[in-house]
Amino acid sequence: MPPFRLFLILLIVIVVGYGFNEARPLLSGPKIKLSSPVNGMTTTSDIVTIAGTAKRVVALSFDGEPILPNRTGTFSKTLALPRGGAILTLTAVDRFGRTVTKKRTIFVQ
Repeated sequence: MPPFRLFLILLIVIVVGYGFNEARPLLSGPKIKLSSPVNGMTTTSDIVTIAGTAKRVVALSFDGEPILPNRTGTFSKTLALPRGGAILTLTAVDRFGRTVTKKRTIFVQ
């Protein structure tokens, strides 16, 4: 195989690989990672902080109420919960309208 053809094939493989690597986050949609609270947590305090990170989102809401993440994507919201069980729902939407939802169940004694 001539060296020019080998160089051209290698260049095409590198460009396609780079393009795929850059497009992969856009194709995967929004991502939410909750650092607290853990699912099924039982607490004696009625004050709970929900915190985590969000990537590739244009809208982030907690039980329908908007949350604004900072530039790095981290967010935090402090809640006062009644005694008993509570289901916390966090929803993220990306610029293409794809939605991801995370739920946490918390028990307040």
